[in-house]
Amino acid sequence: MSNRLFDNFTPVSSKQWKQKIQFDLKGADYNSTLTWNSNEDIIVKPFYHADEFESISNISNTEATNWKICQTIYVFDIEKSNLKAIDILKKGVQSIIFIIPSKNVSIENLLTNIDKSTSIHFKLEFLSETYIKKILDFFPKAKIGTDIIGNLAKSGNWFSSLNNDFKSFENIVKISNQFDINVSLYQNSGTNIVQELAYALAHANEYLNKLDSILDNKAKQNLSITFNISVGTNYFFEIAKLRSLRILWKTLASEYNINNSCQIIATPTKRNKVLYDYNTNMLRTTTECMSAILGGANSICNLAYDAIYHKDNDFGERIARNQLLVLKHESYFDKVNNPADGAYYIETLTKQLSEKSLTLFKDIETNGGFLNQLKEGTIQRKIKESATKEQHRFDMKDIILLGSNKHPNPNDKMRNQLELYPFVKTNSRKTLIEPIIEKRLAETLEQTRLNEE
Repeated sequence: MSNRLFDNFTPVSSKQWKQKIQFDLKGADYNSTLTWNSNEDIIVKPFYHADEFESISNISNTEATNWKICQTIYVFDIEKSNLKAIDILKKGVQSIIFIIPSKNVSIENLLTNIDKSTSIHFKLEFLSETYIKKILDFFPKAKIGTDIIGNLAKSGNWFSSLNNDFKSFENIVKISNQFDINVSLYQNSGTNIVQELAYALAHANEYLNKLDSILDNKAKQNLSITFNISVGTNYFFEIAKLRSLRILWKTLASEYNINNSCQIIATPTKRNKVLYDYNTNMLRTTTECMSAILGGANSICNLAYDAIYHKDNDFGERIARNQLLVLKHESYFDKVNNPADGAYYIETLTKQLSEKSLTLFKDIETNGGFLNQLKEGTIQRKIKESATKEQHRFDMKDIILLGSNKHPNPNDKMRNQLELYPFVKTNSRKTLIEPIIEKRLAETLEQTRLNEE
């Protein structure tokens, strides 16, 4: 276009905007009225302006046009899991995550009649170099999630021992040239976004320290890292979170001269999901999936609205899948590669989250690293402190979950609908470290309501 739009309008500076706002407030304090402080100690302003930026941000290297609709299958019955995979691929799913509970699962039978170009990700609940080699021999393009530190943080124990686990991990990476980072554990346990990003980076850095001396330059450049991340309801912050994660990973990877791109598999958080008035969960997962798309996730696995209290079922899975199909094919969330680029608010949040997370990461490394702080209980303590603050805000109704702590339906009864135990389970056992516990905000309130039914 030779003629630029809006040339007849006089530019308005951020200072002029603020003066106009202060005038309209008629004496009310600008800061206390219109600004607020997030859990990450980021002051959010009522508006953001171009003259606050020294330069235009670089274009993101993500491609939102290529995000994949993903679905998870827990392999309890091999034949049924195979038929289910074939069925959902016909219904619009583009990527599948198989959760493998034991070495008895036959990969050949599980993947019968599934095209070998399909995007398949395996999460193993055990550690086996032989089994992973078998997967890759049969399905060379498979992504395999190996995360021994994630298992330690969640369960409190290694698969075997520190030395044996890391030895197996190193051999698996040599075979597969890939590993995963389970960031979802931290988000679902109550961290704020800065902690979540810093822990993800510190978690990954423990692996890079081990791999730096055993991988050659070619292997480093071909190394594939996948971050499994949960997305909350704070819409713009969550968009910025995924963008920040890529920036932070690029910064860390450059220090080791390894592949600085990463894969992100995003799933809606469980932390804000509710048992009562459960249909509101669909509204939450929709906006969370939208944040994941705009933030640049490669694959998105939606969470069924009834996932916390029902076993896997066709209806819940179909609704979850259809939410993503609507976003992709009817809402056109796959038509623009970097829709968040240049949005002053999101760019500012991305920069602030990146800087704060990098500062915390450096503090973790200065004080012995992520594994050491897990052993000492520092990470667990920090997560508990953050979770307690968020829980207090929920209890005081500063955080609203409709149908739970606001406008509850007294006629809503759930006792007879529970197929799964929806609360934190207490299982006394010996652990090397205190495990990080995932917990939903509404659990205590829901337990009270169940007891009163």
